[in-house]
Amino acid sequence: MGSSASTPAAAANPSNASDHQPPSQCPMHEGKKKGCPVSAVASDPSSESKEHSVPAHQDRAYEYVECPVTGAKNKENLDPSNLMPPPNQTPSPDQPFALSTSREESSIPRADSEKKWVYPSEQMFWNAMLRKGWKWKDDDISQKDMYNIIRIHNQNNEQAWKEILKWEALHAHECPCGPSLVRFGGKAKEYSPRARIRSWMGYELPFDRHDWIINRCGTEVRYVIDYYDGGEVNKDYQFTVLDVRPAFDSFSAVWDRMKVAWWRWTS
Repeated sequence: MGSSASTPAAAANPSNASDHQPPSQCPMHEGKKKGCPVSAVASDPSSESKEHSVPAHQDRAYEYVECPVTGAKNKENLDPSNLMPPPNQTPSPDQPFALSTSREESSIPRADSEKKWVYPSEQMFWNAMLRKGWKWKDDDISQKDMYNIIRIHNQNNEQAWKEILKWEALHAHECPCGPSLVRFGGKAKEYSPRARIRSWMGYELPFDRHDWIINRCGTEVRYVIDYYDGGEVNKDYQFTVLDVRPAFDSFSAVWDRMKVAWWRWTS
């Protein structure tokens, strides 16, 4: 598979992503500041309501606090922020064991809100997999497995956000309060050009892909995240190697990618 550096940090092994964080004085470590121009770009009320309304699965999330899976057939019922239908905390009819409905708060700021994104519960994740067509009877799965799956899911998202913050550190001067997450979606079978080029070179294709849209103080920026199998799950529930980078949607993103490539080449 090979290593895939995904951030401005000149790391040879991206699986050590959590070891490379912005310095303590970096604005990425700070919470939202009062008066910070997160929503500086003006927009009409109808557009704002459509793009930044509280996602259905986040609306009452904190009632359960102690990913996104797509596949619902009725597109009209999907939450546009993450392509998820409304949350379902009810056990399925033939479910073999009880699952927790508790949800964990992430460290990821939610756009146009003082709150943060909240991860799905074990029950929500189970129901989401069923909607995708998963047949639990075909797998030897237990309560402990579901517990571990949720921990891995949450850790992957935390790791992805840390990688995004490293890229966003390049723009700390223009957005001192740091970015927030607007929406995201899975594109497992829509391989990115970078992933395809790597596969032509003999490396394996990623097992998943997400596109995350962040708000950089009024500017929306898309990040592409490719997920590669990193081997055994460690004690921190990390096994995924992430390749995170801004999409080539703007000159700014192209310039960031060029700068980082040069730094890696000359380091």
